[in-house]
Amino acid sequence: MGAVGYIIVAVLVFLFIIICWYISTMNGIRRLALKCDEASSGIDVALTKRYDVLTKQLEVVKEYTSHEARTLYETIRLRSGMSIREKQEALEMMNNASNQFRLTAEAYPNLLSSETYKMLMVSISDCEEHLQAARRLYNANVNSYNTKIVMFPSSIVAGAIGAQSKELFVAEAYKRNDVEMKFH
Repeated sequence: MGAVGYIIVAVLVFLFIIICWYISTMNGIRRLALKCDEASSGIDVALTKRYDVLTKQLEVVKEYTSHEARTLYETIRLRSGMSIREKQEALEMMNNASNQFRLTAEAYPNLLSSETYKMLMVSISDCEEHLQAARRLYNANVNSYNTKIVMFPSSIVAGAIGAQSKELFVAEAYKRNDVEMKFH
């Protein structure tokens, strides 16, 4: 085989390596995108669980009070296909509803001593932990994905397949402020 033959073989080997790298990088980007989608679904599951617990808590509160709970039913609209921003808004609405429950419970001492209410408060705490874990997992996956699509040379493949950066799940504005503690 002559020099031309070796050059052709070298070019073919080089092209084969480039094609393998491209496919591997493309699959890596798509795998990370799927992990982001899966983590987003985890947030949906945690929000749904939290909604279910709040709904049960509402029933307990209704046994002790005559307050209407229409606000909770109207504001908490969990559905599939929510954007991260919509999930953040639903989370904030559920935070408000949960705070209203706590205030109502403080006004009714018998409710606070109810074993059912105590168990529900433990369940809500558990839901909060699951929700925080789901948000952390989502943000970790989004961070990996976003890093992969902007770093060279994988950014070449990301641009070729139209990969777009994903939005992180951020804390509500009021939670970013320092907590003011007053002891009177």
